[in-house]
Amino acid sequence: MARPNYRDLTHEQLVSLLEARDRKKFGLVWERDAIEHDRALNSDFVALDEVPELAAGEGAKENLIIEGDNFDALRALRVAYAGKVKCIYIDPPYNTGNRDFVYNDRFVDKDHNWRHSLWLEFMFQRLTLARDLLAQDGAIFVSIDDNEIFHLGLLMNEVFGEDNFLAAIAWEKRYTRSNNAKMFYSVKDTILAYRCGSALNFLREPRTDKSDAIYKNPDKDSRGVWTSASYVNPATKAERPNLVYPITNPNTGEIVEHPTHAWKFALETHEEHVVEKRLWWGKEGKAKLPRLKVFPKKEGAGLVPIDIWKHDETGTTDDGGLELKKIFGYAAFTNPKPTRLIERILQIATNPGDLVLDFFAGSGTTAHAVLKMNAANPDAEPRRFILVSNTEATVEEPEKNLCRDVCRQRVANVISGYGDVPGTGGSFAYLRTRRIPLTRVVRRIEHAQVWLFLQLMHYGDLAADAPLASGRLHARRTPEQSVFYPTTLTEAILQRLDKERAHAANVTIYTWQPEALATLMESPEISILPIPQTLIDRFGPRP
Repeated sequence: MARPNYRDLTHEQLVSLLEARDRKKFGLVWERDAIEHDRALNSDFVALDEVPELAAGEGAKENLIIEGDNFDALRALRVAYAGKVKCIYIDPPYNTGNRDFVYNDRFVDKDHNWRHSLWLEFMFQRLTLARDLLAQDGAIFVSIDDNEIFHLGLLMNEVFGEDNFLAAIAWEKRYTRSNNAKMFYSVKDTILAYRCGSALNFLREPRTDKSDAIYKNPDKDSRGVWTSASYVNPATKAERPNLVYPITNPNTGEIVEHPTHAWKFALETHEEHVVEKRLWWGKEGKAKLPRLKVFPKKEGAGLVPIDIWKHDETGTTDDGGLELKKIFGYAAFTNPKPTRLIERILQIATNPGDLVLDFFAGSGTTAHAVLKMNAANPDAEPRRFILVSNTEATVEEPEKNLCRDVCRQRVANVISGYGDVPGTGGSFAYLRTRRIPLTRVVRRIEHAQVWLFLQLMHYGDLAADAPLASGRLHARRTPEQSVFYPTTLTEAILQRLDKERAHAANVTIYTWQPEALATLMESPEISILPIPQTLIDRFGPRP
């Protein structure tokens, strides 16, 4: 859509435009009306088709790999996962102009007039959907380089709110410089971290051998190892007069005050420290000022995360490439992230059992990291992943399928093992998106697609059990809940349904004929919900 010729507009139209601009708060503005429309944007319902031959693992499929445009996939995921994703990590195209950002099946080059606006609109549509999937205490981490870092920060402020910014993490992606650069050479990427909302108010990462090495026990304290911290406040006495009071050294009886600065703690807290014998006065007990004994367990588990991540702790892009070469025998993907980087994010932002989403899945590093963490802690509830990747087919490469041939294959190899690396175990279902016009959902949605959504809504995975009664009754029961989906209401199906639900708990039945079924099965213990309307309602409107 071209920019309007303002001279052709009426007075009322011009006033309307000016009022709209006045309403715009401080923030990011891009040429949404001038850029080429993103053909991926649509108002269709999106169903998911299972592709059994591309799945991996045995039994119920607790993880998902979805092939399709992520705009479609994110809307489909809202049906089952709205508000349930604990952590999102994405590594979107950096829009360098070097054939890395595909828009409408074509690469966007450096000279495109609306290069930044195309990218911003593309990201805005997808981040808005991603926000709906995050749990209230969830967080999103987005990798980016200097090409779009400033634009992305403003966009994230707009989508998630400036108050929900957590960090701009500098990740050392390489540690050698190139003297071919004329000016600066970048050895870092940035990972922008935002929370969904104030329900997330505490983050820690696991302790390391290096961090634990500072704790010793020079005076043989029965409480175990400790380190000491300064008791002196950076603020002066004049700045914090409420933190000025005398302290008595119990070893010498001397009364101590700092000559210029206040103490760090209020008098009430200091008195607790005295009772707990947490003041340390040096090896001989005669130090001029006290220090505070800090015990690992006393101060809480884990470390406060920092925003500079060195290569020796989180790996480099070269490490990511080597991991991929071990799996495929060749460089199957350009600049993949190392699993150690994703593991660090997940250690900070998730707990066992949490759900992780990556909707720019690339080579599948996020799934690889999740599976490694699960294998390293087999007694804990496994973390789960959902990956979304497009084929990345273009006009030049119409048969390309990155999702199937790289992402899916990598995760399958990690599960089963490759080379001398043992398998992690686990499983995933492979799904493809399929658009259905909203006006045609009643006629075109298939029973298998309905049952897939219902399983994900209630159980978060896909069972391997076949439907009952020649495919006319889908059923899944656990001690907590039982879900049934009869595809028809014949007398035989009603009898079978009555038999199956007889000893089931918390029964929910989805049906195409809710009024008829409610008449035949009157019971306050049964929830009867309409199909496909329940799915359409949960699918929600296009953002």
